[in-house]
Amino acid sequence: MTSEGLTVTQRDQLMVEQEVGKIYALFSELPPSSKSILLELQRDEHQEYLKRGLSILPPSFASLDANRPWLCYWILHSLALLDGYIEPEMEDAVVDFLSHCQDPGGGYGGGPGQMPHLATTYAAVNSLITLGGSRSLSSIDRGALYTFFRKMKQPIGGYRMHDGGEVDTRACYTAISVASILNLLDDELVKDVGSYILSCQTYEGGIAGEPGSEAHGGYTFCGLATMILIGEVDRLDLPRLVDWLVFRQGVECGFQGRTNKLVDGCYSFWQGGTLTLMESLHQLFHGDGLSDSSQSDASELSGDEGHATHDHSCSSHGPENTMASINLRDTSYNFIHGRRKGGPLFDSLALQQYILLCSQLRDGGLRDKPGKNRDFYHTCYCLSGLSASQYSSSKDLESAPLPQAVLGPYSNLTEPVHPLHNVLLSKYHDARDYFALG
Repeated sequence: MTSEGLTVTQRDQLMVEQEVGKIYALFSELPPSSKSILLELQRDEHQEYLKRGLSILPPSFASLDANRPWLCYWILHSLALLDGYIEPEMEDAVVDFLSHCQDPGGGYGGGPGQMPHLATTYAAVNSLITLGGSRSLSSIDRGALYTFFRKMKQPIGGYRMHDGGEVDTRACYTAISVASILNLLDDELVKDVGSYILSCQTYEGGIAGEPGSEAHGGYTFCGLATMILIGEVDRLDLPRLVDWLVFRQGVECGFQGRTNKLVDGCYSFWQGGTLTLMESLHQLFHGDGLSDSSQSDASELSGDEGHATHDHSCSSHGPENTMASINLRDTSYNFIHGRRKGGPLFDSLALQQYILLCSQLRDGGLRDKPGKNRDFYHTCYCLSGLSASQYSSSKDLESAPLPQAVLGPYSNLTEPVHPLHNVLLSKYHDARDYFALG
């Protein structure tokens, strides 16, 4: 196939397919011993790369000055996925730094003295939860955070990222996720959020950043996770959503973020992780709607231990009925203990192949795609996607997967994460216990 007469996107797609194809063709010709080596997760090299970034960054990172809590989260979460060790002195230094990023009025800025922002608040809180321990968790000013969330809440139901900032799906997710994991979620924070997210679901089935925009993998994860956390996921068109998701896994074996876009390693989590959420929800719908027999499962996932009290069809009820039948502070916990039926909704082994052969660099770090450089963002979300794919066949989110679910040696197995918050399950449980009395 020639590139003559193709669009720029089509030419780029053809180039990526050719580069990935070369990698897979070379891999297929290797003897089994060499294949095993190439499929190994380079734990030591990744940890060395990550720890260097946690200690000191070169001047080229100056453009990320407003994203320093994100750098903490990407690095700390990656190390946690690899079961890496962080020296106590470094843990204390991170807690001290993030404390200086915390605004007296609530929320965390991108650095000391910067205005509070919902995105960096999510990154900071997830970092502190990942570190764990009393010193780290007690540094979070929950009362001021709640005030900040109420200030960012908008009459239309969505959240504003910062004072005077944009209102979008990502803002809803970061606020609701943090409020949930810190045991702050209540009716005031949830009011009309579901209606805003619903307005962002597109004709394709995916979810956009704001009404009228294009469906996008990152926003789809944010929208779906938010709807699960607030107990209104059955308001979405779930069959159409899963249709859009499964078609985002391409010939390269990885995921694209939008229709007709290139594969990108970070969507291993944004799309692959969203499909793992759908696997836990799959029993809720049948055909074009939700089956009557699964209404009790829906109640269980929503935190209602009694019988279902409202119709679970995708379009027949409003948020006021949903809100009346759930315990908002239990939705996150109940979700990971819900029953999972059936197998993965995507080719999990193929995704692992893309991550290990195309995104992984032998000297440490992971990248978007062949030809790109490694970075902490893609390292974090490639590893998060690797974890999601490895555990996608497990009937229980806290059960270790069978060896056949892990591509390469079983030593490739990463730590399990809470799929709604993307923090280690063990750290989620520690935080839930710590904030239970709040």
